Amino acid sequence: MKLSTQYFGEIHQFKSLKEVLAKANEEKSGDRLAGIAAHSVQERIAAKAVLSELTLADIRNYPLLSPEEDEVSRIIDGLINGTIYQSVKNWSVAELREYILSDETTGEDLKRLSRGLNSEMIAAAAKLMSNLDLIHAANKIEVLTKNNSTIGYKGTIASRLQPNHPTDNVDGMLASLKEGLSYGIGDALIGINPVDDSVESVKRLLHATQDVIQKWNIPTQNCVLAHVTTQMKAVQQGAPADMIFQSIAGTETANRSFGINVQLLEEANEIAKAYGTGTGPQHLYFETGQGSELSAEAHFGIDQVTLEARNYGFARYFDPYIVNTVVGFIGPEYLYNSKQVIRAGLEDHFMGKMHGLPMGVDICYTNHMKADQNDIEDLGVLLTAAGVNFIIATPMGDDCMLNYQSLSYHDIATLRQTMDKRPTPLYEAWLEKMGIMENGKLTKRAGDPTIFNH
Repeated sequence: MKLSTQYFGEIHQFKSLKEVLAKANEEKSGDRLAGIAAHSVQERIAAKAVLSELTLADIRNYPLLSPEEDEVSRIIDGLINGTIYQSVKNWSVAELREYILSDETTGEDLKRLSRGLNSEMIAAAAKLMSNLDLIHAANKIEVLTKNNSTIGYKGTIASRLQPNHPTDNVDGMLASLKEGLSYGIGDALIGINPVDDSVESVKRLLHATQDVIQKWNIPTQNCVLAHVTTQMKAVQQGAPADMIFQSIAGTETANRSFGINVQLLEEANEIAKAYGTGTGPQHLYFETGQGSELSAEAHFGIDQVTLEARNYGFARYFDPYIVNTVVGFIGPEYLYNSKQVIRAGLEDHFMGKMHGLPMGVDICYTNHMKADQNDIEDLGVLLTAAGVNFIIATPMGDDCMLNYQSLSYHDIATLRQTMDKRPTPLYEAWLEKMGIMENGKLTKRAGDPTIFNH
């Protein structure tokens, strides 16, 4: 495995595949904080050149974290289809990139190919791509999943309605929920982040959201994003949850800091199937985000893009209904400014889709980051062009419980109208029945939450 190159008369020698992958990354403050980023633009370009010539076999043969020592590595390696891998193992990373971007390569081709790749290979390809490359490649891939309704169709963009409340007050949550519904939001999920992680609080919110869904015959799903163990208890006690949620990470040690492992998530999936109200076949929801492993001091010197890809390799083992990255949520320590947030959002979406996942994005930023609402609206346009499965929306783009800025209900409506996208088919039919949408456009009735007061 060749780990050196000459660039403008200077020899760049790298110690390991781990170092090459880290230094080939586009600038990320998290990698700099971890002490693994390229020291200069020249070193970054040299690392990309070295990475481009490595083979997919090189990447598999030199694991960043040994499968003997890391559960996530075992899961990822165990999912590799041997026949497909053998057919491409001698490709260079540059050849993988060219194949992904080729006009002759279809989305179905990419989904088949991905079964022969591990997460590090997919991350390596992303590091050699421009933002437009990431958009173009991801847009090829259609991933359909079903819980109560199916999302992911080409030409659609779904949304998670996030009516969080700073005290989990049901009336306050319902006011926000009804406003979101009136804008046509919520076809992917009605999902609440609770303040109180108790079983009783989770049950109360699940019953309240499910009551609205049942009363108005809404073709959607509900979930309360407490810790997986809390949700499992609530569902076993009869709470009407359509799916079970958990945040995940790219190393076993980081997952342990979240209080999870493979066995627990498998158990959660079985409980969701046995006791949950979702029809399936998919019953799980995962969230990720670049930098979480560094926060947990469980990154092992691996860069945050590669770790994020490992999240998706871990996620696909469980066949989830939806996955989303919460890009920009952790803060400037990991993504310093809007340029880094936009890049991360496009990387994450592409890598998720290349794993065959139903990939969504919470397009967001914190108030101490060098970004503003215009920046995340830009990312919303780019991800809509990239074929993102769903986007998260909060009232007025301001999450009053989690204290971060996101896209608003009307932003999603505007993205659909501007980019000629539709809600999911069942949801659009329901919106038309309610008089909220007609011929793919919102009516004058849209934005009026009092529709749902009688």
